[in-house]
Amino acid sequence: MARVRYIGAEPVTVPELGDRRIEPDEMVEVPDARFDGYVCQPGTWEAVEEPKNDEPAPKKLAPAVKPLATKTEV
Repeated sequence: MARVRYIGAEPVTVPELGDRRIEPDEMVEVPDARFDGYVCQPGTWEAVEEPKNDEPAPKKLAPAVKPLATKTEV
């Protein structure tokens, strides 16, 4: 879950958070998928902790080894 801070002047009720009442300067956890929907309102919300990337890190592969070319004399 990501975190945002409510920076508005008056308490608000946020239906997406179960009709929870949010007070000014209160920090709340929001679903990662909805983080952008909050921080796109810079006069109301500010980012505190961005969503974590749940994708696994790509595996590092060793470089391919090419066989040495051999010359055959005729």
